[in-house]
Amino acid sequence: MSLSLEALQKQIESADDLQSIVSTMKALAATSVRQYERASESLDAYFHTIQLGLSVVLESRAEEPSLSADQFHPVAAIVLGSDHGLVGRFNEQITSYALDEYWFGKGDKTGVSSLDGVVLVAGEQVTTRAVAAGVDLTDALSMPTSIAAITPFVQSILERIEEWRSRDGINRVILFYNRPLSGGFSPRAETLLPIRLEDLRRTRLRWQSRSLPTFTMSTENLLSALLRQYFFVSVYRACAQSLAAENMSRLMAMQGAEKNIDERLESLRARFQQGRQNAITEELLDIVSGFKSIRDKRDASDSQ
Repeated sequence: MSLSLEALQKQIESADDLQSIVSTMKALAATSVRQYERASESLDAYFHTIQLGLSVVLESRAEEPSLSADQFHPVAAIVLGSDHGLVGRFNEQITSYALDEYWFGKGDKTGVSSLDGVVLVAGEQVTTRAVAAGVDLTDALSMPTSIAAITPFVQSILERIEEWRSRDGINRVILFYNRPLSGGFSPRAETLLPIRLEDLRRTRLRWQSRSLPTFTMSTENLLSALLRQYFFVSVYRACAQSLAAENMSRLMAMQGAEKNIDERLESLRARFQQGRQNAITEELLDIVSGFKSIRDKRDASDSQ
């Protein structure tokens, strides 16, 4: 019985240690969620200003001819995942969603490698899953691990997009990522290219004044500068939201693990207490039996 109690005690200590680790990871995930959410929210006003600026510039330009369906190919897909595990179905969900969307218009779903385009994935976990699904990856990156690391990460992606446009004739770029929702996350596909200039042109309707502002610099230079900021903010917000969703998923996973550990500890402690009670009962029975045996021997000796 003592060995069994020792084994139970070791299991309880191990569960306590694991519970401490899970609690720490839960606290870090909760802090990270809000940190990345604030990073995304802080760009909303700036992004709106860029949209308004684009609407003013586009108002002075003739309408752009729309691209034909053939001009949408080849396609570039960018998938944001995570480098670390313990995030539930975070990576599985975005990988499946991205592959289904990337196969849009392709009747044959037997293999991604036959598609005309490029695929960039960010995050070791989603990279492994994409390769396992037969994706011929063009490039793979690591996800940022802090707010400060998002900016160089975004710049790296924008440099690759520009390279794809000039080298491979890419006219369509789709960004796949998870965004946080209340109590979970949801996959999203965002088209970076081509830009819907007509939608941006209609943004002028949201101006509070009756007249639009004027500008003196070259229209092309101003449009180019605004579009660079537009792309940067779009990718930055997507990255921040993906990191927030990753930590939201990790928080949910840690909450589930914490619940399971609590239930396991309750069961182990109940078994340990029962084992101790049984051991005490057996010891008391041994004492009573020994006392009875001694008393019987003494009585027998006295009777002689």
